[in-house]
Amino acid sequence: MDTDRLKSTWGEVTLHGDDVALYFYSHLFVTHPELRDMFPLTMDAQRDRLVGALGRVVSNVDQLGEVVPYVEQLGRDHRRFAVIAEHYDAVGASLLWTLQHFLGDRWTADVARDWADAYGVVAATMVGAAEEAEDHQPAWWDAEIIEATRVSREIAIVRLQPDSPIPYESGQSMAVTIPQAPRVWRYFTPANAPREDGGIEFHVALVPGGLVSRPFVSSVRAGDRIRLGAPVGTALTIDPAGDSDLLMVAGGTGIAPFLALAEEIERAWRNGQTNRHVHLVHGARYSWSLYAGARLRHFAQYPWFTATEVVSDDPTFPGPRGLVGDVAAAVTMPGRYEALVCGSPMMVSHTTAALTGSPRPPESISFEEFSITSEPPVEATANSWPTR
Repeated sequence: MDTDRLKSTWGEVTLHGDDVALYFYSHLFVTHPELRDMFPLTMDAQRDRLVGALGRVVSNVDQLGEVVPYVEQLGRDHRRFAVIAEHYDAVGASLLWTLQHFLGDRWTADVARDWADAYGVVAATMVGAAEEAEDHQPAWWDAEIIEATRVSREIAIVRLQPDSPIPYESGQSMAVTIPQAPRVWRYFTPANAPREDGGIEFHVALVPGGLVSRPFVSSVRAGDRIRLGAPVGTALTIDPAGDSDLLMVAGGTGIAPFLALAEEIERAWRNGQTNRHVHLVHGARYSWSLYAGARLRHFAQYPWFTATEVVSDDPTFPGPRGLVGDVAAAVTMPGRYEALVCGSPMMVSHTTAALTGSPRPPESISFEEFSITSEPPVEATANSWPTR
């Protein structure tokens, strides 16, 4: 298997832009029309993501050993779309047909063999992980909306009750699909630690043009039934009983996982299991979007917790103003500490740069990236690296 040839041929194919995904899906749905119902009704916004993810993973098969957990998670999470092993054959055939179409004379017997072998390795890894998961984890969980409260123009707090408990850790996320946007999945992170009753609280922010966020904020009602995928992600999970001080930096609803982590740390303090300190910096454009004040004031009653709220676009705000990353970088932590960051990609990028360049940078900066892909998706990639 010539991995350099895989990468170079994939690079050539991607030069054709959106036509690649259009051709791939046309072939897939013509040859296997029964698969059409597994995909969203409207695919314009995400048409290229499945074929893009496949090409990217398969063409980098030489690095598979480094990303096996990622590829295995892909396989496990495919189960929430009712994907079975035979579907991999259909997708693989359409992928290779698409490559042949766009490579033309460059599609030689050697290239075809390389791509078939590489796809076989990736598919086998995904199928194996999915089959193993069958023994101990459902493909999805159904839940009922208990309460949906709009706390600002663009943010809603949605409380739900799964039919059976979901075994997640604070800081993990779940893919969610709602009846108002059938077969479209987006990731949300519980804003509460796991509870005995299994209840979950999501904080949902409007995303311009969002297929899920808009109806999730404006249209879901108590009694609606939704579906959740398996918990994913490890970058924002912690040992609540650990002793490392934490700087948590959140933009908008990115505060959700940190509220869940704070609940875990609160329990650990009460049980005498930790003496760590937490400083949480929450940023928003306007003061009325700082919606978590009540929760922050609850934690602020403890000596281990401090919070700073930041606004970037409201000159009347009496507190710190500016970009949340810059304000966080100016926070003085008393000793060695680690940083957790959650927000938009731009916010995460700016914050990590600001913290790394601060006079006393954290020992590490961790965040979680999620690629909002079509069905099936590319899952979470955890990122954590030392700053010195």
